[in-house]
Amino acid sequence: MGQVGGVRGALLVAGTTSDAGKSALVAGICRWLARGGVSVAPFKAQNMSNNSVVTTDGGEIGRAQAMQAHACGLAPSVAFNPVLLKPGSDRSSQVVVLGRAQGTVSARSYYARKAALLDVVTDTLADLRTRYDVVICEGAGSPAEINLRSSDIANMGLAQAADLPVIVVGDIDRGGVLAHLFGTVAVLDRADQARITGFVINKFRGDPSLLAPGLDQLRALTGRPTYGVVPWADGLWLDAEDSLSAVADGVLGRPAPPRGSQWLRVAVVRLPRISNATDAEALACEPGVAVRYVTEPSRLLDVDLVVLPGSKATVSDLDWLRRTGLADAVLVHARAGRPVLGICGGYQMLGRSIADPHGVERRVEGRVEGEDATGLGLLDLDIAFDVEKHLGNPTGTAWGEPVRGYEIHHGRVLHSGDAPLLHPASRGLRVSESGSGSELTEGSDAGAVLGTHWHGLLENDGFRRALLARVAVHAGRDGFRVAPDTSFAAAREAQLDLLGDLVETHLDTRALEHVISHGAASGLPTVTSGLAGSPR
Repeated sequence: MGQVGGVRGALLVAGTTSDAGKSALVAGICRWLARGGVSVAPFKAQNMSNNSVVTTDGGEIGRAQAMQAHACGLAPSVAFNPVLLKPGSDRSSQVVVLGRAQGTVSARSYYARKAALLDVVTDTLADLRTRYDVVICEGAGSPAEINLRSSDIANMGLAQAADLPVIVVGDIDRGGVLAHLFGTVAVLDRADQARITGFVINKFRGDPSLLAPGLDQLRALTGRPTYGVVPWADGLWLDAEDSLSAVADGVLGRPAPPRGSQWLRVAVVRLPRISNATDAEALACEPGVAVRYVTEPSRLLDVDLVVLPGSKATVSDLDWLRRTGLADAVLVHARAGRPVLGICGGYQMLGRSIADPHGVERRVEGRVEGEDATGLGLLDLDIAFDVEKHLGNPTGTAWGEPVRGYEIHHGRVLHSGDAPLLHPASRGLRVSESGSGSELTEGSDAGAVLGTHWHGLLENDGFRRALLARVAVHAGRDGFRVAPDTSFAAAREAQLDLLGDLVETHLDTRALEHVISHGAASGLPTVTSGLAGSPR
């Protein structure tokens, strides 16, 4: 593409609902601008997600903002997501501010902290705007949540405080998108409506000419244009903010045919408080590897590899495994000599015991039961929760392959009697050198049963191939052939380029440039809903 001419400013992308496509659209706009020579950065004031990454500046942010940073050609930074809420239960979340955990809040008590957090997010955004030509902001949920407007720091509250123009994206695949877009504007007060400049339709399938009259009527009703209609794209599933949003029939990704005569079948247990479920995405990029999320034991009867992923509530999710019968199914699978891989919280579940001497899980993860728990006993491993969270971007070797990953966990290994899985070269932890920060080995390799605290390990191509080869041997899949040329990094870059292409091809980019540089036009009409108390 050519250069994007002289654009400088900021934009907030809001959505009619969660998972309307805000994260993907922000990434696409960032990629389009970056390819045009614009210095651009992403920003999400407040995110609620258990999918997170460790930044190069030593903090923790939502995975979507890390993906958006990559779209800009930037390393992830805590400035891109200054407030992260990590739910430990339906009513409590850990609060991470500028990358550092700062206690646990209930839904109600969090509102008392929002005034101070508004200053944090506006100061952070203001600093970003001095360092980049353009900042593309992502809203949270929907601005139409008017019951939360008085304390909002992520949608119209941010737009007003930082003087941002706003576009609203809606997911037409869910149905009712025109009503969603109209209603989102109509329920806002006059000042907030004045910042809404127009709309984007997302995930469209069909004949655009049939949609056009509806868009014309939407403009007549609201006085605002639709900047474009983004078509449905099957290739968009990596790094999803909601890790299960791109899952059809439980299957992750779009499995390519096997290189040999047999498939490998992988079951990822969908824990109630699953975190960093995107670890499994690298497996789903491999030809002949079918990855499925599972929630009940019969799904494990004929699989070759079971993955226990990370969890924000490790012991509570372990209890859930037992209640559902999945724990017994995992034990049967492992005792038959078939592979099991545990990652972070899933790794801790595979051990003998989990101790919580400081009540960390009760405070951080919302647990109300006793402090200690018995694990599945498939690894000779004992874990204790530390008060401080361990964060790092470690490197090292595994099975002779160079590897890198990231760590986000309270668990510390007290004892491990199995062979190590990894030999770290550097841990890069931001906590003291006591505990896991000083260990020369990491993880457990008990043959068919493996575990590690490292997220992102499967993104290392050489290690992933070695793992699949081992799984095939243990599972008796002699006809499976590991693809020698799959590059997860290339797959991620291709998806970011696809997002940029969708923006460049299907949106009115000249209009977007104008909105970013000049803000919302004056004199936009106020929309009335006909409801009592609606804007006049």
